[in-house]
Amino acid sequence: MNDAPTFHLRLATDADREAVNAVWHASASLPSVGLPAMPSRAALRARLDVEWVSGWRVTLAERGDEILGFAALKPAEAMLDQLFVHPDALGQGVGAALLDHAKAAMPEGFTLYTISANTRARAFYEASGLTLLRHAPHPQRLYSITYYGWGGAI
Repeated sequence: MNDAPTFHLRLATDADREAVNAVWHASASLPSVGLPAMPSRAALRARLDVEWVSGWRVTLAERGDEILGFAALKPAEAMLDQLFVHPDALGQGVGAALLDHAKAAMPEGFTLYTISANTRARAFYEASGLTLLRHAPHPQRLYSITYYGWGGAI
């Protein structure tokens, strides 16, 4: 049996913004994954456009012309800012490949946070060797977030 992934990773380009937005919205819309009051796809795209030009380095997991997931890194801040996998691609190794990419891209370590209610993400990060750092209220919203660290960032 061949256990090789059926996708590859590549750096995103400006032309990928709408596909990244579609994955982000689809994944973050799952129960307990995204914001309690999920923004519209247009509002999420506006945020994506701001982040894109302010320092995100985005890597895509791609199969053919289909974007399966993405990781948005902020290397200057040693932060994995976003990691989302399309709901149809969950359980296929996409998240693990993107997280491994983040570890390779920021070998000195990084931090990230997720909504505390996102138990699937939390279990994934903990099983992937990240260290739970703390739980805290979100600095601008009324829900709890959980911080993780990897490598030298902890």
